[in-house]
Amino acid sequence: MRVLVIGSGAREHALCTALRADPAVVGVVCAPGNAGTDTVAESRPVDASDPASIADLAAAVAADLVVIGPEVPLVAGAADAVRGKGIACFGPSGPAAMLEGSKDFAKAVMAAAAVPTAASRSCHRVADIAAALALFGPPYVVKDDGLAAGKGVVVTPDRAVAEAHGRSIIAAGGSILVEEFLAGPEVSLFAVTDGETIVPLLPAQDFKRIGDGDTGPNTGGMGAYCPLPWLPSGFVDDVVAQVLRPTVAEMARRGTPYTGLLYAGLVLTAAGPRVIEFNARFGDPETQVVLALLDSPLGGLLYAAATGALAGHPPLRWIDQYAVTVVLAAAGYPGAPRTGDAVLGAEAEGILHAGTRRGADGQILVSSGRVLSVTATGHDLAAARSVAYERVSTVDFADMQFRTDIAAAAVRGDITIPA
Repeated sequence: MRVLVIGSGAREHALCTALRADPAVVGVVCAPGNAGTDTVAESRPVDASDPASIADLAAAVAADLVVIGPEVPLVAGAADAVRGKGIACFGPSGPAAMLEGSKDFAKAVMAAAAVPTAASRSCHRVADIAAALALFGPPYVVKDDGLAAGKGVVVTPDRAVAEAHGRSIIAAGGSILVEEFLAGPEVSLFAVTDGETIVPLLPAQDFKRIGDGDTGPNTGGMGAYCPLPWLPSGFVDDVVAQVLRPTVAEMARRGTPYTGLLYAGLVLTAAGPRVIEFNARFGDPETQVVLALLDSPLGGLLYAAATGALAGHPPLRWIDQYAVTVVLAAAGYPGAPRTGDAVLGAEAEGILHAGTRRGADGQILVSSGRVLSVTATGHDLAAARSVAYERVSTVDFADMQFRTDIAAAAVRGDITIPA
């Protein structure tokens, strides 16, 4: 089959690489892609925010399957437009993608499905913020209700900072969610679903803050690793039973069946796993480590989900190793990143491109905030981490930013679940 992948990040580079390795996939097109995807897939221009443009491109390249990477086209209804052309699409409908598009909507679904999550209050007016903050107390958690590329959340002990964040979102025409703070380590769990059958992937952990020790502002993600050696036995089965299956059932009950990738962002609290967010697509950078360990053909898995045949898909096979990815970011990220800097060493093994483009002379240049994901596997987590950082040392661009502590606490055995 021919597969069209929509997006331009390291997630899409990882998807294209895994699809290219599937013997059943005879061609991969990536639109719009980046300077790395063009080495494993045919590049095509597209307006990734325009569902009609995506559907037209799918027809033009004779795609048998379309895989939509980013959240913006999914929420805009790109999967519906593709399916309207009679082409299989891996991704939820526009209404179903509101599980990510609106945190308030996701909370309503979780309440109806009795899914464990943080208590929260929605605020649509500036006048509502103070009471919501007082209700939960510090540390304060304030979230943009809509899409914010992973950067719409502030967690702070400073009430003035929390209130200012909420005010800025509401002043811009949005709304916010104020939540209780959940203490415990975070886990990302992906699940592939056709609306009935649910197939979980390996749990991973990502790192949202820009700086070592989880300091500085939130980003789209500065690194990840998997599997998680500190997870309790039965964790995945428990999350499928308590979170994923009830959510998928509730979406079907509402007349908006959920198909594609359902991503549960979780906190392991003393009372058990609690959902902090849903995403409607593969997460970035977790995709980079999860797919590095997937031994089953990716194309067949995604096509089965897109065509309602997931129940008949063979059990997934995994490589018995660990994977670590370290994100290299541009100067100024997560604010206004500086672009145009030359990138050296970006075509080596294990390097997945995100914010890159090719200059007129073929040189690789920085084009956005997160530039590369440097990924490695190893027989244990320490080995995978060591190789990843060795590869980081071979890459260079001006004022490159990266965290030096990705997976370090897990290697030391310092992650604990509250009792």
